[in-house]
Amino acid sequence: MTVEERKELAELLFPNIKQDRDYYEKKYPERNLKEGAMVTRYAPSPTGSVHLGNLLSAFADMVYARQSGGSFYLRIEDTDQKRMIEGGIENITGVLHDFDMIPTEGYSFGGDYEPYIQSERTEIYQTYIKDLIIEGYAYPCFMTEEEIENIREEQEINKTKIGIYGVYAVDRDLSLEEIKSRLEKKEDYVIRLKSPGDASKEIEVVDCIKGKMKFPEHNVDTILLKKDGTPTYHFAHVIDDHLMHTTHVIRGDEWVSSLPLHIQLFELLGFTPVKYAHIAPITIKDQETGNIRKISKRKDPWFGVKYYDENGIPIDALHLYLATITNTNFEEWYLKNPEKKISDFTFSFEKQAIGGTSFDEAKLENLCKTYFSRKSGKEVYEETLVWAKKHDEEYFKLLTENKEDMIKFLGIEKDGDRPRKDIAKYSDVKEEFSYAIDSLFEKEAYQKFDGEKTYNTDFIQEYVDNILDLEVDNDTWFSTIKQFATDHGYAASPKEYKASPESYKGHVGDICEAIRVMITGRLKSPDLLSIMKILGKERITKRIAMYKAYKEKND
Repeated sequence: MTVEERKELAELLFPNIKQDRDYYEKKYPERNLKEGAMVTRYAPSPTGSVHLGNLLSAFADMVYARQSGGSFYLRIEDTDQKRMIEGGIENITGVLHDFDMIPTEGYSFGGDYEPYIQSERTEIYQTYIKDLIIEGYAYPCFMTEEEIENIREEQEINKTKIGIYGVYAVDRDLSLEEIKSRLEKKEDYVIRLKSPGDASKEIEVVDCIKGKMKFPEHNVDTILLKKDGTPTYHFAHVIDDHLMHTTHVIRGDEWVSSLPLHIQLFELLGFTPVKYAHIAPITIKDQETGNIRKISKRKDPWFGVKYYDENGIPIDALHLYLATITNTNFEEWYLKNPEKKISDFTFSFEKQAIGGTSFDEAKLENLCKTYFSRKSGKEVYEETLVWAKKHDEEYFKLLTENKEDMIKFLGIEKDGDRPRKDIAKYSDVKEEFSYAIDSLFEKEAYQKFDGEKTYNTDFIQEYVDNILDLEVDNDTWFSTIKQFATDHGYAASPKEYKASPESYKGHVGDICEAIRVMITGRLKSPDLLSIMKILGKERITKRIAMYKAYKEKND
């Protein structure tokens, strides 16, 4: 076809497209950002629930853009209308808000490069397709599904590359008259790339994470526009990333094989290619087989984002975990810098894992515990209150009614060099500190205590009535309880008791254990004196009586 014929064909196929590509180049000018600033985009398709892999991608987009003084935007890629789910777009924006990954701009956030949803950009794509047709790099293809399937079967039998290319691209050289004839018959068609690639040649692509990679040139006549005039992902993302001036596309490993096509499209359109960074998939060790596999929606509760919200994983703690996946050196840095935040860390593609990143529940739990250990009692209380209001109304009411006590209990052992690490999620607060609220403690009825010992309540009550002083410091308190122990035939230390067990009724630790069980219902707890100071003698006495009644009922 001559240039004039291709122009005629372009007008025939797109009579309603009146703008040219220069119009859009001027409409979406270069961003006014400092040198080195990254423009990243989270560009999900609303065809399913948001999962951990999506969060990882959005997190990486966010931190790289922020640290470079760039822009992180949200683009909705909804060209696959058949697979869209109801509420899919609202779910995406809701998750970004809920998990504090707020874009600088984008769909529902506004910005200078609207619209940020592909279904509203059809005219833009068709404008550039029209230009490709004129340039001779695109053509209408009238092949039926049956014809394409027959070609696929033949290629499978011959064990040749699957796709429409070479002799299989039967419509790539149709004359203008043949095309007009088929259009008059109202035959369905797609617009295909007229690929100039040669699969016997190689291209080299430098991935920000994986480094240099070589591929055969792309030579398949890939579909660019579907029958309904909407673009495929391959074409739309190239146009959008160019016009929105994206600098870095951070996406999943599954797109690596598409790089030759995407680079070719950038070149044919005369665009400077973006820099690609392909994130390794999140993997997990299968409990049944022992094999390493991709994390799965069906098998792994950690896959869906609802798990983190419902179980009370703090958003900031989840960010910490995502940071450890994003850069292998982050965890060590974080543990060494307790006073610093994620924003103080410098992320680097060079420190991103190339192979699969294993999901580590133990690491997530440890990071969560470290997160909580660095929070004051008041901060833990306030954050738990927000979570409980959404997920546990009854506990929310109890927290509200017992605010002062809860803040005190949650603040125990927070000021030392080794703050306690007994909370990994907001739901743990109710579990670990149920003894802090009288009604929960009474409801529990010592069921959390699984020991077999029966403690002497009269003996402990004697200590409370005659010896216990709640105004002293820990050293003084322990001295007095040791004296009480020795006065009643107990050893002053476990070591003394172990040396001559026949000489003593027990040791001072047994007395502390008895107090702890009676007032908390468990063998382990934060600092005992701190708990007693918050409860006060009246409530301690009441709990000793509760323990006595419980043992009498169950013995």
